[in-house]
Amino acid sequence: MRYALTFSPIPQYILHSFRNPKCLCSKTQFPDVDILDHQNPSSPHPNTNFPEKIVLDSNSPEKINSCSHFPSNPTAPAPKDAHSTAPISESEILRGSHLIDTLLSHRTNPYRAWRYFNEVESKRGFVKGIDSFCVLLHILVGFPETHRFARNLLNWFCSGDSSPTPCVVVDHLMDSAERFGFQLDSPVFDFLLNGYVRATRLSHAMKCFDGMIEHDIIPSVKSFNIFLAALVRSNLIVEARELYNKMILKGVSGDCATIHMIMRACLKEGKPEDAEELFSEAKTRGLAFDAAAYEVIIWAVCKKPNSSLAYALLKEMRDMGWVPSECAFTCIIGACVKQGNMVEALRIKEEMVSCGKMMNLVVATSLMKGYCKQGDMVSAFNMFDKLCEDGPIPNKAAFAVLIEWCCKCGNMEKARRLYCQMKELGILPTVFIVNSLIRGFLKTRSLKEAFELLDEAVVHGIANVFTYNTLLSSLCKEGEVSEACTLWEKMVNRGVMPSIVSYNNLILGHCRDGNMDMAHGAFLRMLDCGLRPNVVTYSTLIDGYFKNGDAEHAFDVFDKMVGENITPTDYTFNTIITGLCKVGRTSESTNKLKKFVEEGFIPICMTYNSIIDGFIKEGSIDSAMAVYREMCKSGVSPNVITYTSLIDGFCKTNNINLALKMRNEMTNKGLQLDVTAYCALIDGFCKRRDMDRARELFSELREIGLSPNAVVYNSLISGFRSINNMEAALDLHKAMMKEGIPCDLKTYTTLIDGLLKEGKLLFASEIYSEMLDKGIVPDIVTYTVLINGLCNKGQVDNARKVLEEMDKKSLTPSVLIYNALIAGHFRKGNLEEAFRLHNEMLDRGLVPDDATYDILINRKLRGENLLSGVSHA
Repeated sequence: MRYALTFSPIPQYILHSFRNPKCLCSKTQFPDVDILDHQNPSSPHPNTNFPEKIVLDSNSPEKINSCSHFPSNPTAPAPKDAHSTAPISESEILRGSHLIDTLLSHRTNPYRAWRYFNEVESKRGFVKGIDSFCVLLHILVGFPETHRFARNLLNWFCSGDSSPTPCVVVDHLMDSAERFGFQLDSPVFDFLLNGYVRATRLSHAMKCFDGMIEHDIIPSVKSFNIFLAALVRSNLIVEARELYNKMILKGVSGDCATIHMIMRACLKEGKPEDAEELFSEAKTRGLAFDAAAYEVIIWAVCKKPNSSLAYALLKEMRDMGWVPSECAFTCIIGACVKQGNMVEALRIKEEMVSCGKMMNLVVATSLMKGYCKQGDMVSAFNMFDKLCEDGPIPNKAAFAVLIEWCCKCGNMEKARRLYCQMKELGILPTVFIVNSLIRGFLKTRSLKEAFELLDEAVVHGIANVFTYNTLLSSLCKEGEVSEACTLWEKMVNRGVMPSIVSYNNLILGHCRDGNMDMAHGAFLRMLDCGLRPNVVTYSTLIDGYFKNGDAEHAFDVFDKMVGENITPTDYTFNTIITGLCKVGRTSESTNKLKKFVEEGFIPICMTYNSIIDGFIKEGSIDSAMAVYREMCKSGVSPNVITYTSLIDGFCKTNNINLALKMRNEMTNKGLQLDVTAYCALIDGFCKRRDMDRARELFSELREIGLSPNAVVYNSLISGFRSINNMEAALDLHKAMMKEGIPCDLKTYTTLIDGLLKEGKLLFASEIYSEMLDKGIVPDIVTYTVLINGLCNKGQVDNARKVLEEMDKKSLTPSVLIYNALIAGHFRKGNLEEAFRLHNEMLDRGLVPDDATYDILINRKLRGENLLSGVSHA
């Protein structure tokens, strides 16, 4: 538009100085501009070439240095004003004010102003100042037909490496406008801001923006949106949010495109809730959104995920006549699957297809994952098979989902087939797929297949530290520490650097193996590698030392951890309390608990259970009950383990009535007894020889759906042996075999002992042979039972053979065994052999007890009572 201006006398022009000459641009040529025809036919039509370089310096006259200037049109009539008709003399050029005056004289004819500017540029020895440049820009933006000149001139200017700082340019544009009466809200400021953005000089653009705001010049919403979009594209999210907030403070909230961009910024910042809030606020104030903005907010709410809100937005889009994109449908289906709403996911998939959108691989993969999470592997594979038949061909992600869930379900055969199918299609395996398969094979104890996959991953170059850590963790947990060390060496030799997790796994393996020197060595190597141990490292070492009975070293490690400013976790505190209880220092653990609570530790049920169990093992049932009462008082509810420990403690101290009372309290709280609790009660009644109550509990155990284990059967077998009912004991033995419950050494030893007492030597021999056939090796208790039973029945020669068998296995006979043999020979009247055995016992370093001297000196034969001190744990 044109501006009607009145002029006061122009003050003497004073050039604004710069320290050094500044090049506005380093480009070799300004881009051509297509110039609109001027409405005035007498006006010249200038050429579109712009000067190559403008050098600004206030300390010397103005000069334009150019390879191609803007010549006048030779066919155009000569300009009528004095400044344009009179030839430009060198003395006039040397006056800085002359250029400004002449440009201002052409303020109503921007083409003449531009022509004159270029004529001056062609004169050598003249350096134009920034003020004349700003005056020219103001003249050009005063008319719509020359806006393009100003835009391109500023684009060229802003791309220069040595241009004045944006704040300087804004200050001069403002100064020129105020001094010469140009419009203050001129588009020139928008053009300048856009020029910096176009040149991707976003830091300059931000300074320009700040300069404009400082002068209360508000950029247009369009220019602001262009700048905002550039910041978001460049991932300058913090800067984009700051820019938006500055505009808000100026009362400018923008339009749909503004909200669109700032929502995208929120998403890139990982704050979908902020995007949702912005959308709601803009919608409340009546801002009309387009389809693109709706799709962004759908994406945002799906990130939360909130599938119901996302679908409501989708419905709004459809109500407004828009067809949602494939991406919008895909996001909502994925959100439904994440929320476990497969019915809605499938319905939206059908709606997507009805809108003419094809089901893509992302949707298919999401649906397959949803089926897998619900345990519906059949539907997942049906969808996969349909993809294989109708397309699109499954990709790595689709295969990865099915392989991962097959591994989780333990269906390694199917997982392996999928893996082979993937490779047949030419799809290279990813490390995620390989790691899933390795975890699956380890879960099913298929160690060979797991290592074969590792070798294949190494060949493909995809094995990483996570792959090795998975195998190291499994080996160390299974006690295969030497194999773990071998794998460690291979990992290092293949250039894979161990991580903190790698070292933690190795330390755990050594701790479980009881080799604390090796565990400490791994810890030191970890430090040498520059890795900082974490709380897991220290807690593992603490637990290892406690399990090895070395409480002092455990506390040394704890002190070192605290000294390294590593905060102990609840796991660390529980490890210390449990460790103290295991080494027989339960009273000390209660003191530690009080101290830890003061430091912010909140005890859980497991904490109290460890202390209760510790006191029970130490035979202090009263202290255990005191801890139980404290536990209840502090608001921590006892669990099955708590009650089981107390029931076991009461049974072991022959307080069966208190055990039953605890059982009733447990059931009143809605807790179901487990097999361990039943075992404690059954064992308690068996020790009291109350086999009727023991049978009742055994029947009750079965009725509620629990399966008895070997411990329960052993208690019952021992109980029936104690009342000399071997028939019932043998029936239980048959039931164990029928149910597939493995008989252990204690089972066989108890049966052999009972049969020998009843004189059923042949039957006892058969049971012994059965035990050996199953690979169960007799221990000192079993041999004691055999020798004592044989000697009591006069089978001293066979008893001697058993002793020789022990010698072959390098087992040293106990005093009880020698007592049984000596008594057996006394019964036979073989005193010489009896005394020889006494001497042999002395030669072996065994100290005779009172029973030995009763036999040798007083001729007292104790018979079956010789085994009163023999039992299995």
